Amino acid sequence: MKSGIRLQLSVMMFLEFFVWGAWFVTMGTFLLNNLHTSGTQVGVAYLTQSVGAIIAPFIVGLIADRFFPAQIILGILHLIGALLLWLAGHSADFETFYPLLLLYMILYMPTLALVNSISFRQMDDPAKKFPAIRVWGTIGWIVAGLTIGWLAWEKQNTLALTFQMAAVASGLLGLLSFTLPNTPPLKKGQKVSIGGLLGLDALRLLKRRSYLLFFLASVAICIPLAFYYNFTNPFLNEVGMASAAGKQSLGQMSEFLFMLLMPLFFARLGVKKMLALGMLAWVIRYVFFAYGDVGANYWMLIGGIVLHGICYDFFFVTGQIYTDAHAGEQFKSAAQGLITLATYGVGMLIGYLISGPIVDAWKTGESSHDWTTIWLIPAGIALVVLLLFLLLFKEGHAEKNITMEKAG
Repeated sequence: MKSGIRLQLSVMMFLEFFVWGAWFVTMGTFLLNNLHTSGTQVGVAYLTQSVGAIIAPFIVGLIADRFFPAQIILGILHLIGALLLWLAGHSADFETFYPLLLLYMILYMPTLALVNSISFRQMDDPAKKFPAIRVWGTIGWIVAGLTIGWLAWEKQNTLALTFQMAAVASGLLGLLSFTLPNTPPLKKGQKVSIGGLLGLDALRLLKRRSYLLFFLASVAICIPLAFYYNFTNPFLNEVGMASAAGKQSLGQMSEFLFMLLMPLFFARLGVKKMLALGMLAWVIRYVFFAYGDVGANYWMLIGGIVLHGICYDFFFVTGQIYTDAHAGEQFKSAAQGLITLATYGVGMLIGYLISGPIVDAWKTGESSHDWTTIWLIPAGIALVVLLLFLLLFKEGHAEKNITMEKAG
């Protein structure tokens, strides 16, 4: 890969995840403290991510795979998104905020598949080269969290500024997208079917038993993940952790380290063990949160945050590489959209629906909760998913070939 293209893709990944991390981590705290919502409303707000993820494969399959270059679509979506984020930051109540957020996430979630597709199309060996590009997304998320902590927006109760910061970054990425390497649609001019127009061609991947089990595991494990995204920042602020958003960036620092080590782990462990270790880390993380505090067990809070590197890289990045290896050349964008649907879509949709009412049910005061019980619930769900995955998932020739490629 030419150094110029590598730089462009790295900047693209940095801004893609800076935009997301700039407001997503602290939105729960913003809603509870600024707009005075309930836990259920926080869950409904985060649920917009799932709505966007469910729609994403259709947008990608309909447009990016057939009609327009991926980088052009990416630019347009981020420019519109910048306006929506700016307006959301000026919302005075949840009723005004929610429609703006919903529309924004419908436009943003397809961009996750688009940046992956643009990157993979420039690589002859994505398994080896993608982690070095994707890690810049992690750096972007880290910088966003550290910026919020450094500016003390949580302490000053000025988290509306996070949406404005994200809006500026989104506008910049929108403009830069038009300079990215041309990524034309691979299926342009081909006979169009209804399934193809809707991006459903990638569903043929589910005919393979190993990929079907991976897909189902992706859906199930993202149910407990929704608890982390929804309520970690409100939880840490409630128990008294200073600069919680800045501390949470330790998770992305861990992600950065493990991203760089991904090829080595892949070569030694293979697909199944990588995915299983990612799930196990989620179980341990939630147990740490359940029993951690800002006193003697402060290390458990930090440990739960730091485990994010294994939680995310070993499952999500492994899954993206695994999906790319299974997808044919004609369906790479749709395949990335499919895995986005499974994880950020269906799985987290269920998680967002149940996490808010659970947090409300274990509320113990005006602004306090029984966090031990709350966190043990997603820990139990993740443990069940892990055990079923270990029992049912079998590595076939395709999975072993991916491992051999990493070793090579």
